[in-house]
Amino acid sequence: MNHVTAYSPHHPRWYRKRVSTYWWAVRRAYFVFIMRELTSIFVAWFILYLLLLVNALRHGEAGYQRFLQLAAHPAMVFLNVVTFAFVVFHAITWFNLAPQAMVVKVGGQRVPGLLIAGSNYAGWAFVSIVLAWLIVGM
Repeated sequence: MNHVTAYSPHHPRWYRKRVSTYWWAVRRAYFVFIMRELTSIFVAWFILYLLLLVNALRHGEAGYQRFLQLAAHPAMVFLNVVTFAFVVFHAITWFNLAPQAMVVKVGGQRVPGLLIAGSNYAGWAFVSIVLAWLIVGM
């Protein structure tokens, strides 16, 4: 005998509470989770933008000037400012999740999560300072 439960007039469907389309807006943790997932769109745009820059550089001075004209358009500036904000949000939320994503043990003892997240932030600050020095300091 097959024990698969199927709908029939003698066996009604189980009651399942309807879930709102906006279930993620109910709790802050859900909202942050969905926003972090949406940041992947902006990360993809950032990568595409950098590839467009590399392609423009490949086409010489004229291609680079066309890219600069495109980059100076107010809509493009706005998009890149919004992208920057979302990429920073993505990095911060990922660094805060790193202690749960990776368990590091030293001498049989688990490294505190604050130390893992802090080392990520320290590395981010170091790379940012070095890049700022290379871009502005030269």
